[in-house]
Amino acid sequence: MSLVSFDDVGKTYRSLQGVDYQAVEHFSVEIEVGEFFCLLGPSGCGKTTVLKMLAGFEAPTSGQILMGGRPVTGAGRDRAVVFQGDDSLYGWLTAIENVEFGLRLRHVGKAERRERAMHYLKLVGLGGQEQKYPAELSGGMKQRIQIARVLANEPQMLLMDEPFAALDAQTRSLMQLELANIWQATRTTVLFITHDIDEAVTLGKRIGVMEAGPRSRVKGVVEVALDGARRRTDDPFLRYYKQVYEMIRDEVAKSIARAD
Repeated sequence: MSLVSFDDVGKTYRSLQGVDYQAVEHFSVEIEVGEFFCLLGPSGCGKTTVLKMLAGFEAPTSGQILMGGRPVTGAGRDRAVVFQGDDSLYGWLTAIENVEFGLRLRHVGKAERRERAMHYLKLVGLGGQEQKYPAELSGGMKQRIQIARVLANEPQMLLMDEPFAALDAQTRSLMQLELANIWQATRTTVLFITHDIDEAVTLGKRIGVMEAGPRSRVKGVVEVALDGARRRTDDPFLRYYKQVYEMIRDEVAKSIARAD
């Protein structure tokens, strides 16, 4: 059952010089309820544009985006966004106060919001860290707070825009496994933006591969069924990696050529 449907969506921007730039064109894909969907593509292919349109931050120029059968016309509590950095955390609030913030805005009672915030802090592996401030935490821990905060609001869907891009390789790998475990526990629908094949195969149940921009669209979708074989050296993992690599290799080359 589809939760999200992109139907022939296009997005055109107008530069300050009055020149039109078509970021995406004829973009069509469906995301199922409870699915972890990775959108993979080279830099500049419009991945983040797609996420912003689904988030309701920007409107499509053409086509239609449906969520739960209804057109997306703006931002909503049913869609929560996790960005790359930790700038959205409030430095003067503790970890648990950051997680509670959205609940407080919704006037959820103090006892209930504290209980819910603690539940999600423990879910992301930060039990015992609730009284620390962001400045006292590592980059990976800050990202866990962001994830806990959006989960505490119990959205239908998480929209994640390369959330681990700024982390070192070891922390990034640990966060990928942590996120996979969180998804297994919650089954919240996820749209995860990445340009990293390894990350997409590690996390995604389906991977949508985008063409090089401009006027990008979905080149194809790969269904991933690893059945727990998520080590990079496992043969099933390598087969999926090769399949996705073959799809995206030419698009990366086009993107580089257009930049020259």
